[in-house]
Amino acid sequence: MIAALREHCPWMGALTHESLVEYLLEEAYEVAETIETGADEAELKGELGDVLLQVVLHARLAEERGVFGFGDVARGLTQKMIRRNPHVFRPDGSLQDTFPATVEEIVRKWDAVKRAESPQRRTPFEGIPVALPALAQAQKTLDRAERAGLQAPAAERTPLVELAETIQTEAELGELLLAVVRSARDRGFDAERALRGAVRRYQNRHPETSAPGS
Repeated sequence: MIAALREHCPWMGALTHESLVEYLLEEAYEVAETIETGADEAELKGELGDVLLQVVLHARLAEERGVFGFGDVARGLTQKMIRRNPHVFRPDGSLQDTFPATVEEIVRKWDAVKRAESPQRRTPFEGIPVALPALAQAQKTLDRAERAGLQAPAAERTPLVELAETIQTEAELGELLLAVVRSARDRGFDAERALRGAVRRYQNRHPETSAPGS
């Protein structure tokens, strides 16, 4: 179907990897919104189909150039999951006889495989997309740092920090973050840029650290 659309639909025929980027991001955010707002399963199914369409389109563009096809994408993903989950699969893809009991053990095995795959990476932060929204980049950075045994960024005992430590729910956290952004906006600051800068400064304090990639 996609091959036919590429051949006979002028709009589809003009698509490129570059022009599809905005749609891939948009569709991913729509899936997230569908899940977070508790939409029905039929809507989620449709949104997942829209994301899959983006994958199929990118694979078709590559296939037209003789590089790879959708089957290659699926096989590569399967091989990657087998390789990165030795606690579940043997190298031939068959199941192990026993399985780890803790998430911590799973994470250690996953990280060990990633280190072996990308030995050239020197810090735990390589592979975190710089285009991620600042909050997502901050959370992923702190997660990578914790798994690498790095010290979390120190925070002065300010009223805001003390208030943050009293947060009990995600709803409360959301209200606090919104209040911080509102205050930043009122004072002429760019909250996104400010957090991105703080994340970058923290990452730069650990320029050479052996840790897993993405």
